[in-house]
Amino acid sequence: MGKSGSSSFRRILLSRILLLSIPILLVGEYVVYRKARSGVIATARQNLMESAIRKAEDIQTVTGMLQANLLASSKLFVEAMPSPSPQTFVEQVQQWLPKPVHCVQLVKPQTGAVVGSTCGSSAIARFSQQQWAPRRNEQDVKPSDVLVSQGNSTAIPAPSSLEQTRLNLVLTAPIYQANGELNYLLSTQVTLQRREFGQQASLQGYTVVINQDGVILAHPAQDRIGQTVAQQPNAQILQSLVSSAIAGKQDTLQLFREKEAEWLAGYTAVPIPAVHGKNQTWVILAIAPIGNALHNLQGIQQVLLLLTLGLIGASTLATLFVTKDLAAPLEKLGNYALQICDRLPSASAPKNFKIRELNQLSEALDIMVKQLDERADELEIAWQEAQAANQIQSEFLATTSHELRTPLNAIIGSVRLVKDGCCDSWEETLEFLQQADDAAIHLLKIINDLLDISRIEAGKVELNLQLVAIPELCQQCLRMMQFSAEKKRIALSVDIAPKLQKVPLDERRVRQMVINLLSNAVKFTPEGGQVELRAWQGFGSQLEQENRPDRSPINATTPYLCLEVVDSGIGIPPERWHLLFRPFKQIDASSTRNYEGTGLGLALTKRLAELHGGTLSFDSVPEKGSVFRIWLPAPDAES
Repeated sequence: MGKSGSSSFRRILLSRILLLSIPILLVGEYVVYRKARSGVIATARQNLMESAIRKAEDIQTVTGMLQANLLASSKLFVEAMPSPSPQTFVEQVQQWLPKPVHCVQLVKPQTGAVVGSTCGSSAIARFSQQQWAPRRNEQDVKPSDVLVSQGNSTAIPAPSSLEQTRLNLVLTAPIYQANGELNYLLSTQVTLQRREFGQQASLQGYTVVINQDGVILAHPAQDRIGQTVAQQPNAQILQSLVSSAIAGKQDTLQLFREKEAEWLAGYTAVPIPAVHGKNQTWVILAIAPIGNALHNLQGIQQVLLLLTLGLIGASTLATLFVTKDLAAPLEKLGNYALQICDRLPSASAPKNFKIRELNQLSEALDIMVKQLDERADELEIAWQEAQAANQIQSEFLATTSHELRTPLNAIIGSVRLVKDGCCDSWEETLEFLQQADDAAIHLLKIINDLLDISRIEAGKVELNLQLVAIPELCQQCLRMMQFSAEKKRIALSVDIAPKLQKVPLDERRVRQMVINLLSNAVKFTPEGGQVELRAWQGFGSQLEQENRPDRSPINATTPYLCLEVVDSGIGIPPERWHLLFRPFKQIDASSTRNYEGTGLGLALTKRLAELHGGTLSFDSVPEKGSVFRIWLPAPDAES
């Protein structure tokens, strides 16, 4: 037997680990770096192509919006003729149109004279009269009649840096008289400004727009606007790109080298409307230097280098210090793992080994056992919650069966009394039949409310949104509650804010919500009390201060239609507020309560309000009355 070979074992282990690990680590570092670089460039290409598509969609959307505004303005001019004057008309149109529109002109097509302008007497549009028919039968101007052309960029101050790209457009629409004769041409000049992000690691790219003739319409470098692609250093690549985009291809390519940097370009084509249904095609590019995409690779290089050095050091330390005491700690940990199931609560894994990894394993075992204990506690809590949920379900089923059985028993009892001839007079027969009819209507309401709640929770309810006149809706709801209120001598009133516009709502559902609140108000208001229905427009800042069943975030500037029901009833104690919007929950749930009901009204009203994108709020003072408000999103009339 030789002497202990621990030293030689360490040297052999060290040499073998180093000889195997260092080349593998270096090769792996190189492969990982190349893979990361290719992946980053592929991601950059994809992002630039998607950025170009988004930029194209933005331009097409804005152009379509401006085209619609121009058509609407031309139609208004035809309807308003012979007044106002052309100059007054273009000034009014300038106020109506968005801020990027900085010039509106009205031109006589026969002479080219500018008869109305908000930006001087020089014509902003270049066109010929032959582009539109001098006479036609239809007076209405169609989108295919609008001409989109490049505007004069020299009149607009150039940005001081590459942080903005501006696209100057001129839209021209014809205006025909009632007799079908071409009378005016209405032109607007708009500057579309786009903030560019050219910082390192940004993959949105700068915006470049080229028309189908190869003319640059928009470029972050203002001196290149108006030039052709043939004038650029990379003309051949650009011409190929334009041809590929016009052919319907969406892709990216390495565009050129400029200022000692390689540039990538994502491109797509977008059709721009022209007159007589003929579209012109613009090519939209998103360009960015490759250095932006590879910016973060510097950090990856550093991490890979540090990782390699750390692994080499760890291999050396592991060879030098772990071998001697490797077996004993593993045996202790193995025995501990076998005794985990039977150990005392205070027992823990052996620690303070000379090997860091074994100490980590020991800590991991302790953490694992602790997590198992926590999971056991969580399972116990989950089981208790499941039991509670089962109890709630049982209570719900019991309450539902009770609420359904009560009117059914009334119907069956009344019908059998009539059937068995137990009525002494025709009036008594009618009384029993009326009781059966009332019970049947009550049963139908319960079933309808249950079905509505279940359909809403299942996402199967669709709203039929229409413009609804709020005053008429409020009056209809009051008329439906008039009979119930008169029986208790309750005064019903309505207060509607002046000039309240029509709001897009599902009229039937909103009427259902208002009637639910009015019905509760009448039911819980003593004889001789008052119930008032109010309608007004508020904002999210007011709703934020209200008591609501949920605390979801609200935009303070959002306009809302508020339908408010105020009563002088018994009120609700604050400690019972949390039960207000739960199905089958009554504020007074005792068997001797004075007020009948299922508790479905407020729950259904809450869900219908949320289905509209709104919510409910409330306030109540015991013995003084309650206020319930329905808040429904209501954009102003002009928008």
